[in-house]
Amino acid sequence: MRTDNFQAPDYYNIDELLTDEHKIVRDAAREWVKREVSPIIEDAAQKAEFPKSIISGLAEIGAFGPYIPEEYGGAGLDQISYGLIMQEIERGDSGVRSTASVQSSLVMYPIFKYGTEEQRKKYLPKLASGEFMGCFGLTEPDHGSNPGGMTTNFKDKGDHYLLNGAKMWISNAPFADIAVVWAKDENGRIHGLIVERGMEGFSTPETHNKWSLRASATGELIFDNVKVPKENLMPNKSGLGAPLGCLDSARYGIAWGAIGAAMDCYDTALRYAKERVQFDKPIAGTQLQQKKLAEMITEITKAQLMAWRLGVLRNEGKATSAQISMAKRNNVEMAIKIAREARQILGGMGITGEYSIMRHMMNLESVITYEGTHDIHLLITGMDITGIPAFQ
Repeated sequence: MRTDNFQAPDYYNIDELLTDEHKIVRDAAREWVKREVSPIIEDAAQKAEFPKSIISGLAEIGAFGPYIPEEYGGAGLDQISYGLIMQEIERGDSGVRSTASVQSSLVMYPIFKYGTEEQRKKYLPKLASGEFMGCFGLTEPDHGSNPGGMTTNFKDKGDHYLLNGAKMWISNAPFADIAVVWAKDENGRIHGLIVERGMEGFSTPETHNKWSLRASATGELIFDNVKVPKENLMPNKSGLGAPLGCLDSARYGIAWGAIGAAMDCYDTALRYAKERVQFDKPIAGTQLQQKKLAEMITEITKAQLMAWRLGVLRNEGKATSAQISMAKRNNVEMAIKIAREARQILGGMGITGEYSIMRHMMNLESVITYEGTHDIHLLITGMDITGIPAFQ
């Protein structure tokens, strides 16, 4: 098992911008990752298995619905605390952070924001504790960047809804107890429904042969004449804006999470460069390696400041969807570039499971695409600054 010697970079003393609570929450998550995730994650990734044994630990550190009020089982934390938890978990592995992000932002958030009080009381405490795990059904085989074109639909059958369709690339699907599913009614209006495992006609086949997010469970959601009770429809928001509101929360978490992956790659590369001797001196003493390391810490610092400021805006209710898109796009691109540069510093050792870099690099290839592709986020910013949509 690999020893986790991670030391977090903080070149601009950003810790001074955090409250004591922020630091307590972050440090608890960091120590948990060192103790419970780092020793097992390489083996889990090699085997392409999600380590279900860590679910209870994720719940204990508040990773499931950290900003959900305590009355529903959440930790009642602010948005910066949520971001810091995601940062620390993704420092361990993007797939594990995906599991927590989905549970928090894509399952608990819509139930809390769009659901009934009965739905909140029924599902949220069990989701917060990890007794229930959830997934989010939006993306379809033929509708990714254009979710409004979805064909999954439900019909009113009097005492229940009849749901038909399919969703693809769904994190947590293979083991989820419930799915928050977005489907069109008979008038073409998008609504969210809570579908429970065990409902006849509902299946969740697993997606195999992934080279990315190997320690995360991915699958499909298949609905073949599934009878969904009418009380499982979330009534407080409909239309495409409902699932997009969930994606704002998830993308915000990713903007922080990607920093964690970048920090891990940087820390690994810096330590290796100081220890690896070539031509009678550590490679950290060469100009080319110092250039790589200096650029890494510069980009990490910029991303940290962007994420912190976005967190302040989120706490104040001022952050826009376009601002969140910018942070997601920038920080994931930053992380993937740092992973590639860090791999080069390690040379051939960089491709082995002895170090985390290659795993991070492969994971980030998914993170740069899901929750809005890299190009789509660019167009979101473009539309925001020009007022002209250019998606077609």
